[in-house]
Amino acid sequence: MSSSTNETMEMPPFRAGEAPRLRLTGLRADFPILAGMVKTGGKVLDIGCGDGDLLHFLALERDVDGRGMELSQDGVNASVSRGLAVVQGDADTDLMDYPDAAFDVVILSQSLQVLHYPRKVLEQMLRIGHQAIVSFPNFGYWRVRWDLARRGRMPLTSDLPVPWYETANIHLCTILDFMEMCEDMQLSIEQGLTLDRKGNAKAIGTIPGFGPGWANLMGEQGVFLLQKK
Repeated sequence: MSSSTNETMEMPPFRAGEAPRLRLTGLRADFPILAGMVKTGGKVLDIGCGDGDLLHFLALERDVDGRGMELSQDGVNASVSRGLAVVQGDADTDLMDYPDAAFDVVILSQSLQVLHYPRKVLEQMLRIGHQAIVSFPNFGYWRVRWDLARRGRMPLTSDLPVPWYETANIHLCTILDFMEMCEDMQLSIEQGLTLDRKGNAKAIGTIPGFGPGWANLMGEQGVFLLQKK
């Protein structure tokens, strides 16, 4: 379920004073940001892991004990061929099979919008994991709004690259929509970031003038670290 968009990137730091060990190309620009939210040696479940690129990256950068769930058999086969522990499963229905608190963090990367029941999946993620990381394309991004206003058609961006009649997306949302859902679910947003196509991150609410409304307008992608209050 995860996006397979590959692009060469300049890898930003994980956190202040902490830089990634590897300089890799051909990976999604948000990988270093996601890795920066994962503690070294932690137990991680990557939902919709595709062919295992993120799990592989986390193993190299964070020495995690990684597991994956992927809907497509091709993705599972590709992941297993790389030595990754990935099973075939549907996040909408199969997460209930995992025991409580089985993972330090559960990741849903660029897959929220393809789920049938995103809220239920998020509830399950925070049942089986102490924390959850969720990233998604922001439908409130200014280029999306401009495309709709100017052309009156569904937008095409680097995070929304497929025409409406071919996309797997069924539940697109904005950063404000997502934050409102988290509040309704009584979830604590430990970190909230926006990313551009190069992977440059801005923290929502920590930069003067860059509150949720401005982040919703300027952020091409949202990335959130969550836990129960």
